Amino acid sequence: MKIQEEDFHPIEIGDKKIFDRIYRDYPIHHSENTFGTLFCWRSYGNYKICEHEGCLIIKGETESYHSYRFPIGPINPDCFHATIKLAQDLGEQAPLLVLEPWQYRWIQENCPSLVLKPDRNFFDYVYRSDILASLPGQDFLSIRKQLNKFRRKCPSTVELVTESNMDEVKELLIKWCQQRECDKYTILKHEKTAISEAVNHFDQLDFSGITISPKGEMGGIAIFEELNPSTAVVHYEKGLPDCEGIYKELNIQTAMHLKDRYKYINRESDMGIPGLRESKERYHPDHFAELYYLENL
Repeated sequence: MKIQEEDFHPIEIGDKKIFDRIYRDYPIHHSENTFGTLFCWRSYGNYKICEHEGCLIIKGETESYHSYRFPIGPINPDCFHATIKLAQDLGEQAPLLVLEPWQYRWIQENCPSLVLKPDRNFFDYVYRSDILASLPGQDFLSIRKQLNKFRRKCPSTVELVTESNMDEVKELLIKWCQQRECDKYTILKHEKTAISEAVNHFDQLDFSGITISPKGEMGGIAIFEELNPSTAVVHYEKGLPDCEGIYKELNIQTAMHLKDRYKYINRESDMGIPGLRESKERYHPDHFAELYYLENL
């Protein structure tokens, strides 16, 4: 079996039905494999896809890397080996990404000569939703204190993101980017584009979200979706700095909204950013959705 570059096409909104069909039978655990992430970030990652004998193969390309992702779908050794060959032919340092636990096990068992290395910077943090919704015990004492301080100073209302408040959501995101000076920094510029895609295709992507309005004015938003039947994934959390602690309110309100439907909440990776890592670790993850890459020797 041979898979060629011309078998791939740039990801587009109509491809969601392919992802939905395959992921229904082969659920994923890492946020980087979601259609929503790939579609919204496509101008950055130049993502292309190929469906081959029931398997979904994803390719990404930026200025600094080219890589394929291990196929998602039924066990198909020919397709798996063909994708590995494609990746090795790239000649990149990390040409193949392995994001799902069963993929890692399959390679370990069937291709033991391949060297897979973990990339801690892109391990997703996965939390118990009931824990995030209640913040119990001594481990969360300081967070509860900060949350209570926020609620005293900035009493807030919580609403679902709907068509009726979407214009306010867009205005909030414009303010957030202005304050963060998104256009000055490459990654923030791409994130600005990604969030814009998320809100402009909100219903088509099957996204959901909540807003926080301190003192009657929208000041924060969280956007999320189902990752698999037991897990929701939070793609975006954005808050204005007017009321310190708004991210803690976003976090707990999101968990309260999701806890009765999902056992876990995936809050994505920290990308190796020290402050973000510290913040995510303070919430005590239940486990990680790990990412490995093939070291092309």
